[in-house]
Amino acid sequence: MSDVGVTIREERGAGRGRFVAIVEGVEGEAEITFSIVNDGLIIADHTGVPDSMRGMGVGQKLVAHMVDAARAGRFRIVPLCPFVNAQRQRHKEWADVFQV
Repeated sequence: MSDVGVTIREERGAGRGRFVAIVEGVEGEAEITFSIVNDGLIIADHTGVPDSMRGMGVGQKLVAHMVDAARAGRFRIVPLCPFVNAQRQRHKEWADVFQV
């Protein structure tokens, strides 16, 4: 699936946040939730992708977006979520933003 039609945004609140993806013309939203430890560290704890988005690569796009945000915002990611950790292991070029 191309990036056309996928919109990802970041939401932050008191000690928590999430990256949310919506796909044009597809019902539901996918997300990676995280806990904010401090300005330089988050813990990615859950990835959820609805059945309507399965097989579209939306989860991987969310992780890639989170990696880009970490580089831009100068924070590191603890990959507690099994999906995020699996993506980290597949993408050695992302090692600079993960703390394991």
